[in-house]
Amino acid sequence: MRRDFAVLQNRSVLSLFAARSVSLLGNAITPIALAFTVLHLPGGSPSMLGVVLAARLLSQVTFVLLGGAIADRLPKLRVMIGADLAAGLTQGLAATLVITGHATPWILAGLAVLAGAATAIFEPASRSTMPLLVSGDALQSANSLLKLSMRGGGILGAALAGVLVSTIGPGKTMVVPAATFLLSSALLLGVKVTRQAPTESGPSLPRQIRDGWREFTAKQWVWVMVSQLAYVNVLLAGSFYVLGPVMADRSLGGAGAWSTVLIAQAVGFIVGSVVAVKFRPRRPVRAAALLTMGFPLSVLLMAAEAPLVAIAAATFLAAICIDVYEVLLDTALQKNVPPEALSRVMSYESLGSFALVPLGMAGAGPVADAVGVSNALYGAAALIVLAGPAVLLLRSVRTVTDVSDDFQEATPAAHAAEVAETSKT
Repeated sequence: MRRDFAVLQNRSVLSLFAARSVSLLGNAITPIALAFTVLHLPGGSPSMLGVVLAARLLSQVTFVLLGGAIADRLPKLRVMIGADLAAGLTQGLAATLVITGHATPWILAGLAVLAGAATAIFEPASRSTMPLLVSGDALQSANSLLKLSMRGGGILGAALAGVLVSTIGPGKTMVVPAATFLLSSALLLGVKVTRQAPTESGPSLPRQIRDGWREFTAKQWVWVMVSQLAYVNVLLAGSFYVLGPVMADRSLGGAGAWSTVLIAQAVGFIVGSVVAVKFRPRRPVRAAALLTMGFPLSVLLMAAEAPLVAIAAATFLAAICIDVYEVLLDTALQKNVPPEALSRVMSYESLGSFALVPLGMAGAGPVADAVGVSNALYGAAALIVLAGPAVLLLRSVRTVTDVSDDFQEATPAAHAAEVAETSKT
């Protein structure tokens, strides 16, 4: 156990943990403060709130590939610091306009586009930085503990947002995320990389994005796992996050019951990060594929109208599966993708995994209207469970082993040969 937590002795790792936690705290506060701000502005309405939140999400999806290319072109820490500064200044401007009475929903929508772009540029760099600080067996421990610190920041931010909005008001609350982003950028200055990933400064950004696609598709298991996750996320978003509250209102007692379910999920995420420190399967990608079968546990019990305590327990277990899955997949990508392309591969993973989630959310209601809520939940759960065994039919998914991240020592020619060989198979 002591060896698993030895990575905490690395000051750069601790600085990265602190920066990501503070940044996630700000990210958790922002949508809550923004929602109540928009609703109380002249011309504000639920429809305008949807426009503002959608603007941020669409901006993230639009710019994530560019973010991956930039992070592979420039030093990753500089990219993260720059993105945090941009997010902090954008959020600060939004807060200033709200407090001084000059904000409108459309102005906030425009600033949300800028904030979404900053997040899109930050994420690929942040997900590919850890291999520059630690390697070998310590990498999974570091990823697990990073996930734990990020979950903690997100949970604390959501709780803090409610308190701040009710006490000092939504406008002043928007100042807090601005401060957290700026603090995150300062904390990142304390991160000192032990090895530098090769960068690609020659090709244009569009060329780098195309090259990133080739790298993403070079290993079959990479794009297969991302396709599986995209499929699972669409079904899970519609069933759990859309139809779940419907079932809570219908048979569990309403908003209080749904809050209990979400608290169980948050605790499960934290426990899952701790479990991921010790869970070291020899074939991590195969294990990750099978873990998706646990994602819909709560969906099944909601469909059966089980008691609240049973649904909360199932949600807790499903959250553990989700967090362990994320750590295993991230670590496998970090160890098997060459560092000069890792940010771009991570950006394609992000885009593929979540770009279709709005379709799942939008389609859940019509499907439930057509077949009934319980039948829709049963169907979504069954389709998610089948996804695990389906991808294991492919040998490339079954046979990825836990290898050391030794791309730093590999020559470009050797890597090109590997990609060519993979393409043949």
